[in-house]
Amino acid sequence: MRLPQTPPDPFQTLQSLSQTEVASLFQNGSPLPLGRYLHWDELRRRPSPDGLTHEKWWARIFFARSPLMQDLPLLDKYGRPFRFATPNPVLIDLHHIDRDAAGQIRTPTDSPIQEDSRYLLNSLIEEAITSSQLEGASTTRKVAAAMLREGRKPRDHSETMIFNNYRAMEHLRSIKTTSLTPDLILELHYILTENTLEDPADAGRLRKADDVRVVDGRDHTVLHEPPSYKELPERLERICAFANADETSLPFVHPVLRAVLIHFMIGYDHPFADGNGRTARALFYWSVVRSGYWLMEYTSISHILRKAPARYMRAYLHTETDKNDTTYFLLHQLGTIRKAIVALHEYLAKKARDQRETERLLSSSSKLRTRFNHRQVALLTHALKNQGEGYRVDAHQRSHNVVYQTARNDLLDLHALGLLERQKQGNAYVFFAPIDLRERLVALSEKTV
Repeated sequence: MRLPQTPPDPFQTLQSLSQTEVASLFQNGSPLPLGRYLHWDELRRRPSPDGLTHEKWWARIFFARSPLMQDLPLLDKYGRPFRFATPNPVLIDLHHIDRDAAGQIRTPTDSPIQEDSRYLLNSLIEEAITSSQLEGASTTRKVAAAMLREGRKPRDHSETMIFNNYRAMEHLRSIKTTSLTPDLILELHYILTENTLEDPADAGRLRKADDVRVVDGRDHTVLHEPPSYKELPERLERICAFANADETSLPFVHPVLRAVLIHFMIGYDHPFADGNGRTARALFYWSVVRSGYWLMEYTSISHILRKAPARYMRAYLHTETDKNDTTYFLLHQLGTIRKAIVALHEYLAKKARDQRETERLLSSSSKLRTRFNHRQVALLTHALKNQGEGYRVDAHQRSHNVVYQTARNDLLDLHALGLLERQKQGNAYVFFAPIDLRERLVALSEKTV
């Protein structure tokens, strides 16, 4: 990966200008060249305004941004504070997230999404899989999802990473009202990395040496060297104090920005031998849900990040190379959050369309339409799109958060009606969607008019 170029020193640029040029520079500056919060590495590749070199253009931008900057109680490895600004693009993103991540969303059955455990389970599974894949897990989504739904034990390193990530996300739900402490972070890291590290003793403990670097796996470029391991206990305490601060703390940091900055700091400090990215993303969820953005539990940011991992890393590098300006990382993550929320809406819309199709097949028979409960309709909807798919009682139980007997009765009832086929595998039965399920539904609907 090519490292971004460090911006030229704007103060040195000023020294080369006349008083008239300096006055003009300060009068006409905008923090958003071309309407965007561009880093020098992006700016230098674009045509500069008439009469300005790129260095002068950058100085104009830097000094236009300076009044917007606020220091954070978070420090880099040299003891300098990280900074942030809230230009219009940040405010716009926060407005959309405030509106969309704390309101009410309804499922295809017209119930609040919180009342349907399927959607929470799906999001936990998606985040567990993609967060692990960002750090090298190679298991396919289908195999990993089946493992989590069925409660099967992981069989290899990749499956263990995903299984641990799922356990960690569930654990975070149980502590979402708890204040953050270093011990809680260590416990979270242990859950995330148990049985996955080269040295098992590294799970749940801070690194003991300065032999950890962030390296691009493609060309082995060193992207980041974190702070000394000797500073980590104090730095972790500082992160926790920041995470637990309320709205009266100065400077005021919007709750979503606070969650993103916790994510940033764990990635920057790299306090563990491995598993830092997973820990950072998990703590983001803890913070944002703790602040009342409950809908974020139903989204997967890692699903979005995995599509463009280089941009994710570049957002870190832009901050490090421009005087600790975290606004670059904030904008990247706010965009990621908004995309994750859009993906959830699109997923729910697709599920609604699929369910309407199932209900249409049942609509000719009022008896049959009322014969099935919402769990059975959901299974039939999935089966119509996934012919030959296998369904287990324990997986159905987890998907809908019901007792085993209720899940078993759902599947046996569909089997008795000829809508699922049954085959014994080991000590349990697996139910399969027949290839002609649609035709069977139509025939059954006509039969029970």
